[in-house]
Amino acid sequence: NFIIVVLFLLGSPISAQPTTDKKQETDYNKVVKERATKIVNTLNISDSHIFDKAVDRISEHYIRINEIHENAKECIAIQKNQSLSAEELTLAIKKQEEKKSSSLLQQHAAFITHLNKFMTEEQLEKVKDGMTYRVFPITYAAYQDMLPNLTNEQKVKIYDWLKEARELAMDEGSSDDKHKVFGKYKGKINNYLSAAGYDMKKEGEEWQKRIKDRKEKSKESK
Repeated sequence: NFIIVVLFLLGSPISAQPTTDKKQETDYNKVVKERATKIVNTLNISDSHIFDKAVDRISEHYIRINEIHENAKECIAIQKNQSLSAEELTLAIKKQEEKKSSSLLQQHAAFITHLNKFMTEEQLEKVKDGMTYRVFPITYAAYQDMLPNLTNEQKVKIYDWLKEARELAMDEGSSDDKHKVFGKYKGKINNYLSAAGYDMKKEGEEWQKRIKDRKEKSKESK
């Protein structure tokens, strides 16, 4: 089961309700710091200075990407309230989404650059998996378990697509949106496997039966 973490999102502009919004910001910062600490706890960092730096960097990334997403939402909401034609609104929203994507890419690159300065590749992988609820390794293992006859080429394709999905999911603002990114890539993977001759519905049903059999055998052996 994937771990679902609910992140509090910032509400109205601070100028509108300063007391309420300040509390929301404080609550949000607390949530992301707790989440970042849980991730860093898996990295086996003994140096307290490095540990704190890792927590701060991850927390900061959560905060920055949340700001980018919230700013984009506010801008789109303003545009929708303007007297724009359907065509003008579509173009304005497209430009805003492109601006958001560009900002997220820059933030992502800066984040990874910072972590690379004091983390090993293995630690960085754990951070990425921690920020995306380990969907990448869990899903990759599931495909191999469901389809034991995958070729090496197919395994590489699936691995690369899921890894690409993880990079994008890291920069989404909520757990639901992170899972949606993986959902899109799993759709792409399933289409690829279907084109290769796999009956994904049938394979999935047979896989569920195998899982059920394993559980029953495991109970019998205890």
